[in-house]
Amino acid sequence: MKVMHLSDLHLGKTVLEQSLIEDQKYILNEINKIIEKENIETVLLSGDIYDKSIPPIEAVNMLDEFITKLQNKNINILIISGNHDSKDRLGFGNKILEKNKIYIETTYNGKLKKVKIDDVNFYMLPFLKPALVKPFFDDVESYDDAIRKIISNEEINKDEKNIILVHQFVTSSSLEVIKSDSETVSLGGIDNVNVDIFKDFDYVAMGHIHRPQKLTRDTIRYAGSILKYSFSEANYNKSVPVIDTNDFSVNLIPLNPLHDMRIIEGTLNDLLKDSSNDYINAILLDEEELIDPIGELRKKYPNILKLEFKNKRSFYNEDSKSMASGNVKDRTPLDLFEEFYLNQNNITLDDELREIFNDIIKEATNETN
Repeated sequence: MKVMHLSDLHLGKTVLEQSLIEDQKYILNEINKIIEKENIETVLLSGDIYDKSIPPIEAVNMLDEFITKLQNKNINILIISGNHDSKDRLGFGNKILEKNKIYIETTYNGKLKKVKIDDVNFYMLPFLKPALVKPFFDDVESYDDAIRKIISNEEINKDEKNIILVHQFVTSSSLEVIKSDSETVSLGGIDNVNVDIFKDFDYVAMGHIHRPQKLTRDTIRYAGSILKYSFSEANYNKSVPVIDTNDFSVNLIPLNPLHDMRIIEGTLNDLLKDSSNDYINAILLDEEELIDPIGELRKKYPNILKLEFKNKRSFYNEDSKSMASGNVKDRTPLDLFEEFYLNQNNITLDDELREIFNDIIKEATNETN
């Protein structure tokens, strides 16, 4: 059986006020093409189906269309909820949908949902916090405690083929999990779950982390998000894992988006020599003042989302920003202005500007006397 592992669709997401609805429709259509080409029989969706607990209607319709296309191909669909999903909304109608081979699990009631398809057992573990697990087990204080108790409570037959869907921050002591700005991970790793908990599974279909990556072995894997959802992901290559359950080999198939998300850097004149419809974070190196640089760049990059400057003025030390330090009464207006100018521009006031400022002070003083 060939299985496709997806996660972190985040349908309905916006990045810097840019709606990604059309980008998501496009990439789901590309995924459908891969499903047909690869003769996929089962599709796994490992959480964060929506970007918000109350998704926009466009996102709901998008998921409906995607699932309907899969169901029309007689494909098995297994979905768990992630930390961005509303378990009640995502789980609505799940008992009726099972009759059409669409399995949705959003809650934990003391046992993992288990679905057997051909010769493979699929276990479904939705996103859970320790508080949701405490009613079923003693001594549950951490995320690791909670998931470890849940798995140890299951009778996993290691002589059979077993796959688990999980949406947690799964980590390994020997490997760093590479995160991005678009994820929600607790500071200090208090929500981490050790990868050794899942040692008895042939494939661990993980969601939550947006960069595609494996942990300890090829078959313990974050699928990653279907699109880049922040500029911290600009250098990531998005892909979708396809698993052959005969030998649990993994084939990573690249995903090519409607618009890439890129960071470009240079002077304004240099950047204006090129053009692109990608989502752009432009970093300008110009030292001189520019007139409407975002307007100029938008002529060549209509989907520019962010503009930054990297020059002498942008590198001043934040610790030095002690405006009007000391006793202000003992300092002249020129002293105060020189400090302000240095903090603002990271360069000292030159003689010409000092003279201009002195003239302004004299004129203002004469007018008020």
